[in-house]
Amino acid sequence: MGLLLTGLLGLALGWLLARRRSRPGQSLSRLSLRQVLGWIAEAPEGWLILDAADRLQLINLRAERLLDVAGAGLRRQEPLEKVCPSPELLEGIRNARRRERPQRLDWEPGDQQLAVFVLPGEGGWVAVMLQNRRSLEAQLEQQERWVSDVAHELKTPLTALLLVGDSLAAHVNDANAVLVERLQRELLRLQRLVGDLMELSRLENTLPEGVRLRSRVDLPQLVQQVWLGLRPLAERRSIRLQLAAEAPLTVMGDGSRLHRAVLNLLDNALRYSPDGGTVQVAIEVTAGWCLLTIRDEGPGLSEDDLEHMFERFYRGDPSRVRSDRGGSGLGLAIVQQIAVTHGGRIQASNHPDGGAVMELLLRAMA
Repeated sequence: MGLLLTGLLGLALGWLLARRRSRPGQSLSRLSLRQVLGWIAEAPEGWLILDAADRLQLINLRAERLLDVAGAGLRRQEPLEKVCPSPELLEGIRNARRRERPQRLDWEPGDQQLAVFVLPGEGGWVAVMLQNRRSLEAQLEQQERWVSDVAHELKTPLTALLLVGDSLAAHVNDANAVLVERLQRELLRLQRLVGDLMELSRLENTLPEGVRLRSRVDLPQLVQQVWLGLRPLAERRSIRLQLAAEAPLTVMGDGSRLHRAVLNLLDNALRYSPDGGTVQVAIEVTAGWCLLTIRDEGPGLSEDDLEHMFERFYRGDPSRVRSDRGGSGLGLAIVQQIAVTHGGRIQASNHPDGGAVMELLLRAMA
């Protein structure tokens, strides 16, 4: 029991300390391990805690019901494969431990349809969360319908206001030209913002296996197509694209969303690139993964950028932007969600020779 308490406390406090860093001033001194155990016991999701040897150290009642293993809470220290024999589940747990990052898999024990989230901890400890996929999908569908309804209601007055702005622009004079131009610019920005919020909400409510319109997507060709649309902006500032790739490099996914992800990344690189600079794109395949790397020649990323840049509405220091074009603050958050729904990831860093580097990792086709 002592090992259980130590491992579980490490998992819980790791999460809580991360939350504390984002909310200075809050104290954890009164948080008790009993409280943590109580939260897990009453959680509406199923929870299992395993040690480094895959021995069951904790399972709540919800997990017992989902797995149909009544009394499993009395079988602590037993290997998970004896309590719940499933090669698929064990493989997901070992993948999370080996890769040192959360893993998600779909699992169907008996007549159940479960979404499994495996969260690796320190010292080989692992937490496993189980959710009924049917009820989860129903909640996501309801939320997406709500967002779509709200967006529809916003679109109508926005369209009307844009038409008013166009009418005013047709009768503009020297006294109000600046005001009318600003009105049109802000209405267009608001229109883009509503569109980005709709897309981000749809992505956040899409399960990884729910990516629709799966097709073969050639990444070098996709980069060229995206750059063709951005070329007028790039040529205005004498910025060129340098692409290094072994064609063809193909992934399977939603072509329109992957187009949006590459567009957001290249557009971001353009905004931070100096006039006359180069945006460098490299695509390579390694160990079954396709890595798309985009590097600009801008001022690089600050510590705050690296910590928060994939959050909604985060904007870096405006003095670092080399372009007069603004964004909605949702572009990189959208890229992150597109990566997640395709079973990949996005990460950012600074290049040793200067500039920011964005790495989009996607599964390559066999």
